[in-house]
Amino acid sequence: MTELATMEFHPQPRPGEAKPWAFPAPERTALDNGLTVLRCHRPGQQVVAVEVLLDAPLDAEPAGLDGVATIMARAFSEGTDQHSAEEFAAELERAGATLDAHADHPGVRISLEVPASRLAKGLGLLADALRAPAFAPSEVERLVRNRLDEIPHELANPSRRAAKELSKELFPAASRMSRPRQGTEETVEKIDAAAVRAFYDRHVRPATATLVVVGDLTGIDLDALLGDTLGAWTGTPGEPRPVPPVTADDTGRVVIVDRPGAVQTQLLIGRVGPDRHDRVWPAQVLGTYCLGGTLTSRLDRVLREEKGYTYGVRSFGQVLRSAPDGTGASMLAISGSVDTPNTGPALEDLWKVLRTVAAEGLTDAERDVAVQNLVGVAPLKYETAAAVASTLADQVEQHLPDDFQATLYRQLAATGTVEATAAVVNAFPVDRLVTVLVGDASRIKAPVEALGIGEVTVVPAE
Repeated sequence: MTELATMEFHPQPRPGEAKPWAFPAPERTALDNGLTVLRCHRPGQQVVAVEVLLDAPLDAEPAGLDGVATIMARAFSEGTDQHSAEEFAAELERAGATLDAHADHPGVRISLEVPASRLAKGLGLLADALRAPAFAPSEVERLVRNRLDEIPHELANPSRRAAKELSKELFPAASRMSRPRQGTEETVEKIDAAAVRAFYDRHVRPATATLVVVGDLTGIDLDALLGDTLGAWTGTPGEPRPVPPVTADDTGRVVIVDRPGAVQTQLLIGRVGPDRHDRVWPAQVLGTYCLGGTLTSRLDRVLREEKGYTYGVRSFGQVLRSAPDGTGASMLAISGSVDTPNTGPALEDLWKVLRTVAAEGLTDAERDVAVQNLVGVAPLKYETAAAVASTLADQVEQHLPDDFQATLYRQLAATGTVEATAAVVNAFPVDRLVTVLVGDASRIKAPVEALGIGEVTVVPAE
């Protein structure tokens, strides 16, 4: 009789002891030229992340030149007084560094990632780009052509087209927020090297800029490195610039961007709400996450799992501009896509979800899952130096204290279900939402009108 072989199992792994974690606190200093510096030593992070924030917001762009901030941001890596565009790219590559830049409503942000062993080289190239950008006419012309080539692709993208229309609907025409961040064909084609240089001279200076450095700084004399590189950047002190308050019209209505023959309808439902300085922010974050922050949220459970209308619907809050005096604002929105025949039923069920939350509230289970997902995964979210640097830069950009993120996690953990419910109901009132639909108007207009969620207007796709 054959004897059966026995299997020897390895011991089951057990979790280690949980370590206390908090979002890292930066050290704040300043260089002699007025540049504010935030540094954060992160042992083991051998790729150092650097963020530079420039006080060059979109509403400072000259009339008729929307997009000049974006072209300037892209031109920073297209040559300096020391290197041509090709040479600058080659020097970045030799340093193992990447340099990116973008413009948004609060200002222009430049991001550098470089190995700690080559931080001196990376900071030197960054300093050259800020101190003496070439803005060569040929390079600016190329960037303008590239931007003009991007615009038709953006208009063809349903989600981008919806976002453009929502901004146009929410904000008055005179507001910069009503227009595309990176400009339109009409404005971008007017931009030349002289316009870029003028915008740079008017708004870019160390006295109004902030530098964030995050990574393993062991053995690195950062003060000396900064003094030799960014410390050589000079500029005038600058004057305080008036910031216009954010105004918006969230009267309940529906705009259909007509795409004849579209098999799907892109949904974007939104309004303007408070920024992170408002005390309701933690509860709003939690409630919005319960509504549509993940696969297990209320909207996904109904529209995706129960009805099969969509691959996913998300709700979110995105800060547009933040200010301690209450003049800032965030975009509160619900986005997703559904198949064309079910556009009406999907919107009907979406409104039912909002009304049910208002009438019955969120559940304790939903609140607990949201806290676990938002707070529990934070240590993983901030594993990289770039993630920490980006969040610190957000805090600076939004005029928040350096301990804001750490405090926010404590507030989220302490927020109850009742507070989260009240916040999300106030964030998404059923009668104060602007709905943008990108789809086939001939098939979706009548079902949407029957819902009674607001006057329906059809506009042509560009």
